[in-house]
Amino acid sequence: MTLRAVEVIASADVIAYHSARHGRSIARSIAAAHLRADHIEEPLVYPVTTEGTDHPGGYRGALDDFYEEAAARLAAHLDAGRTVAVLAEGDPLFYGSYQHMHKRLADRYPTEVIPGVTSVSAAAARLGEPLVEAEEVLTILPGTLPREELAARLAATDSAVVMKLGRTFGKVRGALERAGRLDEARYVERATMEGERTGQLADVDPESVPYFSVAVLPSRVAPLTGGPAPEPAASADPARGEVVVVGTGPAGPLWLTPETRGALAAADDLVGYTTYLDRVPHRPGQLRHGSDNRVESERAEFALQLAQRGRRVVVVSGGDPGVFAMATAVLEVASQDAYADVPVRVLPGVTAANAAAARAGAPLGHDYATLSLSDRLKPWEVIAERLAAAASADLVLALYNPGSRSRTWQVGKARELLLGYRAPDTPVVLARDVGGPEESIRIVRLADLDPAEVDMRTLLIVGSSQTEVVRRGGGDQVVWTPRRYPEG
Repeated sequence: MTLRAVEVIASADVIAYHSARHGRSIARSIAAAHLRADHIEEPLVYPVTTEGTDHPGGYRGALDDFYEEAAARLAAHLDAGRTVAVLAEGDPLFYGSYQHMHKRLADRYPTEVIPGVTSVSAAAARLGEPLVEAEEVLTILPGTLPREELAARLAATDSAVVMKLGRTFGKVRGALERAGRLDEARYVERATMEGERTGQLADVDPESVPYFSVAVLPSRVAPLTGGPAPEPAASADPARGEVVVVGTGPAGPLWLTPETRGALAAADDLVGYTTYLDRVPHRPGQLRHGSDNRVESERAEFALQLAQRGRRVVVVSGGDPGVFAMATAVLEVASQDAYADVPVRVLPGVTAANAAAARAGAPLGHDYATLSLSDRLKPWEVIAERLAAAASADLVLALYNPGSRSRTWQVGKARELLLGYRAPDTPVVLARDVGGPEESIRIVRLADLDPAEVDMRTLLIVGSSQTEVVRRGGGDQVVWTPRRYPEG
């Protein structure tokens, strides 16, 4: 308890506290040494503590009625000129029962909220492990969330505390396992109180877990030793090594999936094209291995060799790693006998075509084909043949890698070819730097497509015969391709 809390209790006329029907109150037991014989005590006894109730409004209705009645009891004391101190374990406004009184009374009576030590801080202190360090992010979750929601959030964050265990413990344990973080999880029960228990969460018997317990994922930052970061060869457990291939989406953090965030946070090493690595936040103790964009096979082999030494390696790609990106390069090298025992996972990302389509409207609403106009890895004759086939089938086209400083003629050739199959006024979306600081979305006629306006940061979406363009309410143009295709 804080000194201010002790002062307020000493000066109060009425001491109120919540409890279950058994009458015992953790909040009262904490403050018991400071209660006087002449204090008026107001136990606020919950009518239900589980969702089983015959109240016509269900569990929520029963609690709402209880809070109204409890607030009215406290208001009667306040109207009589008495000072009321409401006891709350932890912090009053952090998952606390007091907040329901606050909402009903604070606008009518002078109110002071005394901050307290939350179970989050108490649990970390009793474990003796830091919660967060440097730029790490702490996420606090109620165990009552659905399992998949818990798993997604646990995978995406650096550190976490899951409250409200008890009956939710089995689900929380499953979510930690699903997120790949069960081995990191710690368990704290009744922190700083009689009956305190701490340990590895994986070792806890679910039947022994009370409501007043928390699951903790502490800081991932290694203890500081004053020396340099360890070299990859320092790992002593080759069995823990793996390669995870992820995509950062077309731009920065807003495009990352929770699963990808979790993989990036858990990695020992990040391997990738330097431009894509720069999109990933720096974490203490994590090694980065940047390289040029034209050494994909070498990059993949280096990542697999790191994993053989027991390193958890993330290969960072742009967009979706399986769409004209690094997943293929990694799997191609990983298929060699030398790397047969290295686990490789590919996590999906937001690919540029989907991001560009969303910005423009819904041009990919019907069948579409995705092609790369780059002739660095395949001859132009193959590209032209596939363009013609897709165009003759009246598919919307998402064209990656349309041009660069060294490739300036492909867009013009593609336009000429497509005009043999499409009307001149077919809409074309020019999406440049989608999600980035220089984002621009333009819609032009196929006949007016200017190759000089296309660079390596641009993606083209060429509509089908059914694709429509409208200007809504005098604003920007919107493009979509109807899901129905005319018969005949």
